[in-house]
Amino acid sequence: MTQKIYHPEAKHPPEYQQDLAPDASKGMNYGLEGPSIKTRMAHDIKKVVEMLSDFTNDELRQIPVLCEGTRLETKATYINLADPYLHEIQALGTEDAGPDDLYVAKKDVPYQLWNRLVGNHSLREVHRPR
Repeated sequence: MTQKIYHPEAKHPPEYQQDLAPDASKGMNYGLEGPSIKTRMAHDIKKVVEMLSDFTNDELRQIPVLCEGTRLETKATYINLADPYLHEIQALGTEDAGPDDLYVAKKDVPYQLWNRLVGNHSLREVHRPR
């Protein structure tokens, strides 16, 4: 049985929606049902290709980077390749990718590549949620 998907942007009459809840659905996790998230592949970003010189072109094609202005999903895990420390962050759902940000979502990257991105080179170093 399918369930209705909650659309907070349709909570108020259209003429009042912008005033009452202008960012109603921003940061929501839609799963497979939601709008597509705008990304570009790491292979196409010169700065990332230079930073990740130990990655092959095929591997870089598997790493989507969020485009500027894209809202980070609530409680999703990301790394910002523009951050010199490359540590994982958990988004609050209120953040947008800025012009200097290079956010990569953990859910969109094969785990072997993710571990290399964050510096985990063996499975023993991966911390699993409980």
